Amino acid sequence: MAPGQAQKAHTHDAEDKIYYDALACRGTMGKSIRASLLVTCLGDLFFPEVGVAMVQLLRRLGVTVDFPENQTCCGLPLFNSGYHREAARVARRTLPIFAASEHVVVPSGSCAWMVKKEYPGLLKDEPALKAEAEALAARTYELSQFLVTVLGVSRVATDFRGKVTYHDSCHLLRGLGESHAPRTLLRNLDGVELVELPGADQCCGFGGSFSVRLPEVSTSILRQKLRNVEATGADCLVACDAGCLLQMGGGLSRRHSPVKAIHLAQLLAGRGRQ
Repeated sequence: MAPGQAQKAHTHDAEDKIYYDALACRGTMGKSIRASLLVTCLGDLFFPEVGVAMVQLLRRLGVTVDFPENQTCCGLPLFNSGYHREAARVARRTLPIFAASEHVVVPSGSCAWMVKKEYPGLLKDEPALKAEAEALAARTYELSQFLVTVLGVSRVATDFRGKVTYHDSCHLLRGLGESHAPRTLLRNLDGVELVELPGADQCCGFGGSFSVRLPEVSTSILRQKLRNVEATGADCLVACDAGCLLQMGGGLSRRHSPVKAIHLAQLLAGRGRQ
């Protein structure tokens, strides 16, 4: 729900949409679908509500969701800092945790990219593990990709009403080549207007440890991003990566901006008002 706007009660039409979305999902696949949640470090520590929204959304669509409790960091911070041997150790530990998962769904383009694109390379000298990594990579999806590509869902019901703009996270856009799925879902939300963000494909300045190592550069990049966001007149800024939300949400808060930064899962689950 947009800031300052009165909450609207759920209608039978909205409930019907949820019901038919679930039927469409099951009908497309012809069987019950199972998915394991890879929650990510930032999701676990800073955005647990995103994980909750993901589970609620997926279950609403008829997906059986589980959460392997032994999961840890995917190894991306180590990999990006040049510690590839240590990142490979994380990859080796992660493989058996998700070995039995039919699908692995990730609320972050960067962590999905790490599993899909870097795990096989990190384990290239160990043929058996490389094969396992390639199999896991093929079963791993960022949330919007899973919804659109695997479930065949392009429309869900939400209680959010207002104007949104969307930021392309670097790893989701450039690493996984995905810009279509999030926009498809946003454009098809009843009562929601998607306004394209000028420079949507430009980095927000987070870049993991980049924002710590080069804070002045990071802040300069962020400042321009937020100017563009506010110029859209959007009520909410939507992204698919916790790192971007941490960076941009913090910046919006410091500017006392009325724009809220939220994860796509929160909007789709009908929790954009929070």
